[in-house]
Amino acid sequence: MSGDDTPPDGDADLAVKARPRTKKPPMYKVMLMNDDFTPMEFVVLVLERFFGMNHAEAFEIMLTVHKKGLAVVGVFSNEIAETKVNQVMQLAREHQHPLQCTMEKE
Repeated sequence: MSGDDTPPDGDADLAVKARPRTKKPPMYKVMLMNDDFTPMEFVVLVLERFFGMNHAEAFEIMLTVHKKGLAVVGVFSNEIAETKVNQVMQLAREHQHPLQCTMEKE
Protein backbone atom coordinates (compact mmCIF):
# COMPACT_ATOMS: atom_id res chain seq x y z
CA MET A 1 0.00 0.00 0.00
CA SER A 2 1.20 3.54 -0.72
CA GLY A 3 1.78 6.25 1.90
CA ASP A 4 -1.52 8.11 1.30
CA ASP A 5 -4.97 6.92 2.44
CA THR A 6 -6.47 6.63 -1.07
CA PRO A 7 -7.62 3.09 -1.84
CA PRO A 8 -5.60 1.57 -4.66
CA ASP A 9 -8.66 1.02 -6.87
CA GLY A 10 -9.52 4.78 -7.07
CA ASP A 11 -12.99 4.62 -5.39
CA ALA A 12 -12.28 7.37 -2.84
CA ASP A 13 -15.20 9.54 -4.12
CA LEU A 14 -17.80 6.77 -4.11
CA ALA A 15 -19.37 7.68 -0.76
CA VAL A 16 -20.04 11.32 -1.71
CA LYS A 17 -21.98 10.78 -4.94
CA ALA A 18 -25.39 12.48 -4.86
CA ARG A 19 -28.50 10.35 -4.87
CA PRO A 20 -30.92 11.05 -7.70
CA ARG A 21 -33.79 13.35 -6.75
CA THR A 22 -37.21 11.80 -6.62
CA LYS A 23 -39.98 13.52 -8.54
CA LYS A 24 -43.03 14.83 -6.74
CA PRO A 25 -46.17 12.95 -7.75
CA PRO A 26 -48.44 14.84 -10.14
CA MET A 27 -51.28 16.78 -8.54
CA TYR A 28 -54.88 16.86 -9.73
CA LYS A 29 -57.44 19.66 -9.65
CA VAL A 30 -60.91 18.64 -8.49
CA MET A 31 -63.67 20.73 -10.07
CA LEU A 32 -67.40 21.12 -9.62
CA MET A 33 -69.56 21.90 -12.65
CA ASN A 34 -72.67 24.05 -12.64
CA ASP A 35 -76.06 22.71 -13.63
CA ASP A 36 -79.55 24.16 -13.51
CA PHE A 37 -81.01 21.57 -11.14
CA THR A 38 -78.73 20.89 -8.16
CA PRO A 39 -79.75 23.12 -5.23
CA MET A 40 -77.14 25.62 -4.11
CA GLU A 41 -77.52 24.37 -0.53
CA PHE A 42 -76.50 20.88 -1.66
CA VAL A 43 -73.33 22.23 -3.30
CA VAL A 44 -72.47 24.07 -0.07
CA LEU A 45 -73.02 20.82 1.88
CA VAL A 46 -70.70 18.93 -0.48
CA LEU A 47 -67.97 21.55 -0.13
CA GLU A 48 -68.21 21.53 3.66
CA ARG A 49 -68.36 17.74 3.98
CA PHE A 50 -65.76 16.59 1.46
CA PHE A 51 -63.45 19.59 1.11
CA GLY A 52 -63.31 20.80 4.73
CA MET A 53 -64.56 24.29 3.97
CA ASN A 54 -66.40 26.43 6.48
CA HIS A 55 -69.83 27.73 5.50
CA ALA A 56 -68.57 31.11 4.21
CA GLU A 57 -65.86 29.51 2.04
CA ALA A 58 -68.28 26.92 0.69
CA PHE A 59 -70.85 29.60 -0.12
CA GLU A 60 -68.25 31.66 -2.05
CA ILE A 61 -67.09 28.64 -4.10
CA MET A 62 -70.71 27.66 -4.78
CA LEU A 63 -71.35 31.16 -6.16
CA THR A 64 -68.25 30.85 -8.36
CA VAL A 65 -69.53 27.53 -9.72
CA HIS A 66 -72.94 29.10 -10.31
CA LYS A 67 -71.62 32.24 -12.06
CA LYS A 68 -68.64 30.85 -13.99
CA GLY A 69 -69.86 27.33 -14.73
CA LEU A 70 -67.14 25.55 -12.78
CA ALA A 71 -64.64 26.03 -10.00
CA VAL A 72 -61.56 24.26 -8.72
CA VAL A 73 -62.42 23.10 -5.22
CA GLY A 74 -59.07 21.56 -4.32
CA VAL A 75 -55.77 20.15 -5.56
CA PHE A 76 -54.76 16.68 -4.42
CA SER A 77 -52.68 13.62 -5.22
CA ASN A 78 -54.29 11.24 -7.72
CA GLU A 79 -55.71 8.84 -5.15
CA ILE A 80 -57.20 11.55 -2.95
CA ALA A 81 -58.65 13.42 -5.95
CA GLU A 82 -60.27 10.20 -7.23
CA THR A 83 -61.74 9.50 -3.80
CA LYS A 84 -63.19 13.01 -3.49
CA VAL A 85 -64.73 12.85 -6.99
CA ASN A 86 -66.28 9.47 -6.18
CA GLN A 87 -67.65 10.71 -2.84
CA VAL A 88 -69.27 13.76 -4.44
CA MET A 89 -70.74 11.77 -7.32
CA GLN A 90 -72.09 9.08 -4.96
CA LEU A 91 -73.80 11.62 -2.71
CA ALA A 92 -75.24 13.46 -5.73
CA ARG A 93 -76.66 10.18 -7.08
CA GLU A 94 -78.13 9.29 -3.70
CA HIS A 95 -79.94 12.64 -3.64
CA GLN A 96 -80.85 12.42 -7.35
CA HIS A 97 -78.92 15.58 -8.28
CA PRO A 98 -77.05 15.87 -11.59
CA LEU A 99 -74.06 17.58 -9.96
CA GLN A 100 -70.83 16.75 -11.81
CA CYS A 101 -67.40 16.58 -10.21
CA THR A 102 -64.28 15.92 -12.28
CA MET A 103 -60.53 15.94 -11.92
CA GLU A 104 -57.69 16.85 -14.24
CA LYS A 105 -53.92 16.85 -14.00
CA GLU A 106 -52.54 20.17 -12.85
